[in-house]
Amino acid sequence: MDGGVLMASLGPRPAGTLQPAMAGAESYTDAEVMLRVKAGDQSAFDYLVQKYRRPLVSFMYRMARNTAAAEDLAQEVFLRVYRSRQTYEASAKFTTWLYRIATNLAVNHARDTRHERPEVTVSLDEPDEETGTTLDVADATISAEEALVRRERMAAIRSKVEALPERQKLAVIMHKYQQMDYKQIAEVLKLSESATKSLLFRAYETLREQLKEFL
Repeated sequence: MDGGVLMASLGPRPAGTLQPAMAGAESYTDAEVMLRVKAGDQSAFDYLVQKYRRPLVSFMYRMARNTAAAEDLAQEVFLRVYRSRQTYEASAKFTTWLYRIATNLAVNHARDTRHERPEVTVSLDEPDEETGTTLDVADATISAEEALVRRERMAAIRSKVEALPERQKLAVIMHKYQQMDYKQIAEVLKLSESATKSLLFRAYETLREQLKEFL
């Protein structure tokens, strides 16, 4: 039954469409919305799925480097959220609880598949992580040589992030790509803020040293 509920929530729907019970959902905190899920409000769960699906798929892709696996892992996160609804307590930010579930899944998946994962590659039609633009060599604004250099730089960054120790990698992905602050990352990783800052400092120092030819 849980799977059917989740598939209904993940199914296509017109942009901006909410179930009547969650009209004006923006006036609620995510924790309040989750408490409505706990109380049996299916539209509240739909709202959370629509809000966090893309960020979670992005997070999982950066961990798994596989599109299909990222989609499956994100779906499993929402399934676990739904199954945990009756025991949910709004003692921390909803996103902290959500990303703690996602982090545990991502780490377990990475450990289980560490010998199966392909080399990090970059597609020419994948957006640049800094500019948001694609590396289309037909783009009149950049030359083929510039596109190749940028592509190599992106591949190098991803490769070096991939090679970081597990906690450093998680912290960098949450900080740089998920725009999470130190406090939130600390709560997800169950560290102090000072330990989180130190973790990120070491990670960024390693990346700066290993990527200095591209800086």
